[in-house]
Amino acid sequence: MSASVKDAQKKIEILHVEDNAGDALLMKELFKTSRFPIHLTLARDGETALTMLKDANAFSGKGKPDIILLDLTLPRLSGLDLLGEIRKNKNLHEVPVLIMSASQKNQDLQTAYQNHANFYIVKPLDMDHFSVVMTYIEKYWLERIP
Repeated sequence: MSASVKDAQKKIEILHVEDNAGDALLMKELFKTSRFPIHLTLARDGETALTMLKDANAFSGKGKPDIILLDLTLPRLSGLDLLGEIRKNKNLHEVPVLIMSASQKNQDLQTAYQNHANFYIVKPLDMDHFSVVMTYIEKYWLERIP
C-alpha cells in the first residue's frame, strides 16, 4: 500500500498496555511496518491505562481505542483487573482486548477468557514470532475495523 493511500485511511487506535520496555519498543517498530495506519498509545501500568481509557478526549478524540493489547503482569493494577474494569464500562466493553502475556499457565488463560478477553497469546520469544503475531493481528483484527 502506498504511503498516500495509507495516510488517507483513518488511523486505527491501539492501546498497548505493557511494562516491559523491550517488548513495547518491538511492537512499536512492528506496527510501523503495518499496511494499516496505526496510532499506538503506550501505557506502562494498569492504572495509567485505566486513566487513559476513562478520558473522553483520548485516542484522537474518539474516547476509546479500536483494540487493546494487554499484558497480564503489570504494576499498580494487574492486566486481569484492568480487563475487568474494561468489561464493566459501557463505553469500553465491546473494545477487543488481546492478551499478550509471558504466562503459559492454564489458569491465566482460563481466567482471561472468563473475563471476556477476545484473544490470548503467549508473548513471542523472537522477532520472527512477533512478526507472525503482527500478521495475525492485521488479518484477523485490523481488517475488521469499520
